[in-house]
Amino acid sequence: MTALLTVENLSVRFGRGAAPVVAGVSFEIAAGECLALVGESGSGKSVTARSLIGLTGETATVSADALALDGRSLNGLSQRRWSRLRGKDIGFISQDALVSLDPLRTIGREIDDTLRLHTRLTRRGRQERVLEALAAVGVAEPEIRAGQRAGELSGGQRQRALIASATVLSPGLLIADEPTTALDVTVQAQILELLDALRSQGTAILLISHDLSVVERISQRVLVLRSGAVIEHGDTAAVLARPQHEYTRELLAAVPSRHPRGTRLSAEPIRVAERTRVAERTPSADAPGEPSRPGASLRPGARPVAAHGTGPALEVSHISKRFRRAGHPDLLAVDDVSLSIAPGSTLGLVGESGSGKTTTARIVLGLERADSGTVRLLGEPWSELPETGRRPRRSLIGAIYQDPLSSFDPRWTVGRILADADSAGRNLRPERARERVAELLESVGLGTETIDRRTRSLSGGQRQRVAIARAIASNPRLIVCDEPVSSLDVSVQARVLDLLADLQRSLGLSYLFISHDLGVIRHVSDTIAVMRRGRIVEQEASEQVFTAPAHPYTRQLLSALPQRLPL
Repeated sequence: MTALLTVENLSVRFGRGAAPVVAGVSFEIAAGECLALVGESGSGKSVTARSLIGLTGETATVSADALALDGRSLNGLSQRRWSRLRGKDIGFISQDALVSLDPLRTIGREIDDTLRLHTRLTRRGRQERVLEALAAVGVAEPEIRAGQRAGELSGGQRQRALIASATVLSPGLLIADEPTTALDVTVQAQILELLDALRSQGTAILLISHDLSVVERISQRVLVLRSGAVIEHGDTAAVLARPQHEYTRELLAAVPSRHPRGTRLSAEPIRVAERTRVAERTPSADAPGEPSRPGASLRPGARPVAAHGTGPALEVSHISKRFRRAGHPDLLAVDDVSLSIAPGSTLGLVGESGSGKTTTARIVLGLERADSGTVRLLGEPWSELPETGRRPRRSLIGAIYQDPLSSFDPRWTVGRILADADSAGRNLRPERARERVAELLESVGLGTETIDRRTRSLSGGQRQRVAIARAIASNPRLIVCDEPVSSLDVSVQARVLDLLADLQRSLGLSYLFISHDLGVIRHVSDTIAVMRRGRIVEQEASEQVFTAPAHPYTRQLLSALPQRLPL
């Protein structure tokens, strides 16, 4: 099979004398073939992809024995020549749609730019093509969405708009860098079908993904990268079923769907937080810092003792929320929703993008006021109180978000972020306050060398650990986790999920856990609530939902899951 893209001995380094971040990578992709790059954050996947579209940056030195697209050399191209190729011959889908889309322009304009630069279509023709491209990637009401800016869209809608922009001209090579990370399972299935259709029509696809079930679903070959070098390469089915390298086996072992609730995903030591109040401790069979292994039990069996009685940690009763939209009908985002979370347990909230999950979470957090209904926190009124009434109890509820970087002040160090969240430590002497910050970092597996760093210098996994440390700084009883691991690669995700379970076990935390990843939801949840168009359509024990779903929509979600990886 003739190669459309040829890469031989690709190396990329940043700065004179620096070690290469990509070292001697070689591969080929034929028309109509999908090659997947997998590996942890920092393995060189995205740098490899960006070197193929001239976006490695001015400080990068890129060298290769051969770098060619359809027989044309890409070595040493000027930025003018790269700009002629991008969009027309090479499409690029990046992971971070919010950064990639211009916040001042509508997404219709974003997609129209590609058509305007590379086609002779009339303005009306381009407008029609924009709507077709949005509909093709599963954007509901494309006429409305085309006139909206990125900040007015959900994370999933933004990602779909970005995919529409990259595929609107059906380029010969499509580079997809984590294209389904922010998407719920049904839209993910649509996107994978779209990518597979493009591949079957002759498009060559370079797929970068930390979701190995996605890799298995559409790629024919897989390349495993570690520290910038290829450590395993072969047919996708063979590599995933019979991995030869220990690192590949570790990646597969970290997939949540391969392990039942209550077992570990990583070999990271079990951590028991030391900042919990004595009355809330629970005896554990695991000593602090005891080494573990994937598949090992997380719990001795008993639930942590709750400090606030036996009633629900969170009780949501018949809440509704409607948003007004200028020129369009009102949006009923949350419609008569009721939820209950027992102390020390996890409720998983799932549903498609736009189903009302995040609005529900904001109402629970007291960041949005419901039009009707009530929220009770630890048996006491919460939602109906004015903010002045909630403020003394805000330490009882914490939050962990999908993108921690955007929730941090970029001017602040990690130490200042955590000290600000630790209300009990604000009046302490500086040296004691620093000790408390160090204790927080230790409880989430970070060292004291992190204290004086700014969050932009941290890896994705480190940032999420800082976000978790901030969430537990005030000794909360309930934490709202809104897509806390969706942007992490599979091995980092495994360590963060294990950390959350360790903290729940040792601190008696309750979690409202929102995720579009059903494998993650099944692994972490005691009960699951399925949300659709603002309503809860099913709410049962986790295994009941997965093994005997009662509602047609739940069955639709489960049927959209990519094929489960072999055990």
